[in-house]
Amino acid sequence: MQRLIPYSVKEHPIEDISSETGFEQAYKTHFRPLYAYARTMVRDSDAAEEIVQQVFFRLWEKREAVDIKETLKAYLYRSVFHGSMNYLKHLKVKETHARQVMNETPYENPVLQNLEAGELEKRLSRVLAELPEKCRTVFQLCRFEELKYKEVAEQLNLPLKTVENEMGKALRLLRLSLADLLPLVLLTFHLL
Repeated sequence: MQRLIPYSVKEHPIEDISSETGFEQAYKTHFRPLYAYARTMVRDSDAAEEIVQQVFFRLWEKREAVDIKETLKAYLYRSVFHGSMNYLKHLKVKETHARQVMNETPYENPVLQNLEAGELEKRLSRVLAELPEKCRTVFQLCRFEELKYKEVAEQLNLPLKTVENEMGKALRLLRLSLADLLPLVLLTFHLL
C-alpha cells in the first residue's frame, strides 16, 4: 500500500508553508488560478481578490496549527469555495434586508406620523398662502375639491392651458418649498 505523502513534499518541496519562502512560493503558484476560480463564482473581481487574500491570510496566521489532510492545492480550492459561498450568502442576506427596508412603510410609528402630518399641514398652509392667488386657487380646486382641470377652467372662466400652467407652477413651488417632507407630501397629495 502506497503511503500518502503531503503535497508540499511530494510535488513541490518548497511549498512547506511554515517558512516564509515556502509560503510565498505557494502564494505565487496558486493565487491566479484561485482568483479566477473565485471570480467565476462571485462574478466580482474585487470580491474574488479579497476572498483569495483572506484564505492566504488565514493560512499564514494558522500555518503552525493547520492540518492539511489533502494536497495544499485541494485545501486552498476548498477554502476559496467556502469563502465564495459565504460571500454569496452575505450578499443574499443584504439584498433580502434591502428589499424588506424598501417594502416597509416609512410611517409605522403613529406618534411620528402625527408629528410629520402636523408639520406638513403647517408648512403646506404657509406655502399655499405664499402662492400667487390664481395659482393657489387652481391648486386648491384641483387637489382639495378634486375637480378636473376642465372643470376648474369652466368654474374660473380660464383657458384650459392656463389651468394646466398654473397647476404646474404650484406643484413646482410646492416641491421646492417642501423638499424635506416630499415623501409625506407625495403620499398625501400625489403631487408627482
